[in-house]
Amino acid sequence: VNAAPPPVQAAPGVRRAPFKEDVFYQIYPRSFRDADGDGVGDLKGILEKLPYLQELGVTALWLSPIYASPMDDNGYDISDYRAVNPEFGTMEDLERLLAETHRRGMKLIMDLVVNHTSDEHPWFQAACRDRQSPYHDYYIWRDGGPENPPNNWTSFFSGPAWNYYPEVGQWALHLFSKKQMDLNWDNPALRAEVADIVRWWLDKGVDGFRMDVINYISKASLADGSEAVGALMGFTGIEHYFYGPHLHDYLHELRENAFAPYGAVMVGETPGVGLEMAKQLTAEERGVLDMVFNFDQLETPGHVRFDDYDYDPAYLKRYYLKWMAGMPDNCRMSLFWDNHDNPRMLGKIERGQEYRAVLAKLLAVLQLTLKGTPFLYQGQELGMTNLPFPSAAELRDVESRNLYRELAEKDGPEAAFEKVLAGPRDYARTPMQWENAPGAGFTSGTPWIWLPDDWQA
Repeated sequence: VNAAPPPVQAAPGVRRAPFKEDVFYQIYPRSFRDADGDGVGDLKGILEKLPYLQELGVTALWLSPIYASPMDDNGYDISDYRAVNPEFGTMEDLERLLAETHRRGMKLIMDLVVNHTSDEHPWFQAACRDRQSPYHDYYIWRDGGPENPPNNWTSFFSGPAWNYYPEVGQWALHLFSKKQMDLNWDNPALRAEVADIVRWWLDKGVDGFRMDVINYISKASLADGSEAVGALMGFTGIEHYFYGPHLHDYLHELRENAFAPYGAVMVGETPGVGLEMAKQLTAEERGVLDMVFNFDQLETPGHVRFDDYDYDPAYLKRYYLKWMAGMPDNCRMSLFWDNHDNPRMLGKIERGQEYRAVLAKLLAVLQLTLKGTPFLYQGQELGMTNLPFPSAAELRDVESRNLYRELAEKDGPEAAFEKVLAGPRDYARTPMQWENAPGAGFTSGTPWIWLPDDWQA
């Protein structure tokens, strides 16, 4: 996509950044602990479980989004970066959680979702009202009639990557859901807004951010997206933005203007970048990211998440031998098996339950002893796994629901549901199982998502 930066070499006198020795724990707030009995996890529930997390050995928490949002993508569609969604509590609840986390000697980072916003964000609302608004250029627009989208790019969540807005007579880009509108990082005013948001939260005491799909922010081209890379990956257009021409420049600028003055950690979710690009993004002397999340270990090569197949653990061995040897000490990778966007690794390796305990312990040993920074995901320490949802009506994830509807029209509902069950993100979003009791100790009410019955095991 762009000229490769110079090779990264192992640097003498590598700095000892505090995050390198942290054990992170990702919390998906909706599913962690419901303190008020409404069926949705909340900030008070997280606060209640801080002693447990500290005893577990966790030194840093990562919260999936708790910002104001219409929840089309469970909070990854933000409508106000400086407000807490009432489902989770109040800003005072968050400030108390921060204070108590720090009092225990632990850190707290938040998700920063700035490749896109909700279409209900005031910026996008203003952009739709007036083409002359300064906010119009905060997003990616192209001219064209209502029957002729700018190109054949597709969304990760099914269907075209363009919405038509008759009020301005233009198409706007969305790489994810139809309500998640991509931001235009080529606009300096937008980049300044993002830096200001980061500083606002760091002033509150947040210790850094995990940056959602951050390698997508620089779009190389809006030409026709049918070249080979997109076709091979099963998506159209990704070759134009998975590692765009200004990615390093924009991230370095954000680091210097917001993160660096606070010594805050900057973790990038970077799907598809691979080993060599990961080195470029995390080499300390380059001043871009502190760590990256790479996802290549989560599927056996030749397969994607919605394929029904048996994961090959031998591939996991080969993958980590390559990365352990390939990442010099001045670069950093995250070590994870599970997160909110993927089925649990334990259930991929073994679909049954016979070796559940021993496999869970083996994965934990690997994660906590390999070179890198471990990111545990809630429930991983309990050996939580993937259990099939009873019906399509129980699915809550926008990606899975969209795929089900698309496949049902073509193949029928039964075949569509079977296909979706191979890899819904909802597997990782079922409630945390705290107790062998009704509601699994997650809630005294009705859970927002299906609760498997293995809490009784």
